[in-house]
Amino acid sequence: MKNKKWTTLMTGLLIIIALTGCGSGNNSSKEQANAEKENKTDSSSPPETQATDKKVTIEYWQYEFPAKVELINELIKEFQTTHPNITVKQTNFPYDQYNQKVATLVPAGKGPDIINLYYGWLPKYVASGYLQPLPEDVFSTAEIESNFYPLVNAAKIDGSYYAIPTAVRTLALFYNKDLLSKAQITELPTTWEQLVDVSKKLTETDAKGQFVVEGFAWEPGAQLHHWYRDGLLHQAGGQDLSEDRRRILWAETPAGLEAFQYLIDFAIKHKVGINGFYENDSNAFMTGHAAINVDGSFRLGSIKKDFPDLNYGVAPLPSYKSKSAPSSFWANAIPKNVEGDKLKAASEFLKFLTSKEVQEKWVEKIGELPAQKAVATQDKYVSDEKLGPFISQLDDSRAHFFIDETQEKTLFVDATNEVLLNNVPVEKAFQDLVAKTQKLYDDYWASVDKK
Repeated sequence: MKNKKWTTLMTGLLIIIALTGCGSGNNSSKEQANAEKENKTDSSSPPETQATDKKVTIEYWQYEFPAKVELINELIKEFQTTHPNITVKQTNFPYDQYNQKVATLVPAGKGPDIINLYYGWLPKYVASGYLQPLPEDVFSTAEIESNFYPLVNAAKIDGSYYAIPTAVRTLALFYNKDLLSKAQITELPTTWEQLVDVSKKLTETDAKGQFVVEGFAWEPGAQLHHWYRDGLLHQAGGQDLSEDRRRILWAETPAGLEAFQYLIDFAIKHKVGINGFYENDSNAFMTGHAAINVDGSFRLGSIKKDFPDLNYGVAPLPSYKSKSAPSSFWANAIPKNVEGDKLKAASEFLKFLTSKEVQEKWVEKIGELPAQKAVATQDKYVSDEKLGPFISQLDDSRAHFFIDETQEKTLFVDATNEVLLNNVPVEKAFQDLVAKTQKLYDDYWASVDKK
């Protein structure tokens, strides 16, 4: 029975691979249950105390993302100077092999002692028995919720935190300054209606009606499905999930359909953008063929590296009835079979990865935002032309609780294609999307309840 259970769970896990608008990594933690533990778990600076007197080696896993691999190697050297008894080895796998390695090696006890994973994968990992809750005496729930942005609550399952980020991400409007100047647009859109009007003015087509410049980059499989769940839906007055995370509430009020229609209309009614133009939305924007794009803070680093001459700016997402911005994060977790001195060493390294100094290095080297409010709200970040607009939205940001990020994204993209390619009425496509997404949740919770 146990082998059958593992086979089923591993099969399910192999389809997790996803990249949502959010293509970077992050890790972080929080500590201090009481005053007596304060010196031991102070997250404002790297820990100086040795977790164990014994020599111990721990392994850290993350997928191959060059900037993060390089930074973790630097951080390991720094950590080991103050923790001479702990050796940290980093192991990396290609992105498309990452979850398969986890499914194969972790159950066999041959996996990492710390694993970096996208927060949207957590329910699958926890249900599969791969992870243990973060040690409460090191990562106090009260301290996490006091010091980190509320979006990290997405890593809390059945009352326990299973992972903690160093950095977080949210979405904003990227705009091409040269294209806005060419169209004589001097004010950035701050409302839904203004975004539509500006996008129309920025759109350029040739004699055959083909796009030369998209006024608004439209790619549901990139960041727009996030924008819907945690941005547009809430801005229109709707809700994403029930408090127990078991029910999809998109169709409970007219707001869900209104937000879905608004998103679809950029392509079918306003005709300011279409999926696949110049390969994808980010490439279209970075090559100057899309004037406006909804993208994440993680994009700052790649633009700086690969398109240093792009004349662009960043602005908060337009609002409607209220403000809301999608957010996400990569986080670090501890596999279930880690114990004893290895668990102590892993916890010590996680404390280090969430220190103020490491969060600041993450901003500098990776371009993602500090996960702790006290770090992110420093003047040097808030007043930054590119980082400031992202940080200003973090208090209003939300991170969707994914049951299966890959499948949820696929269902959303399929629904938009039904309208775009098969002329299915928007309301019918929306109703089908809600029903299919709800089934994912029903199946997941049914499997959890049986345990």
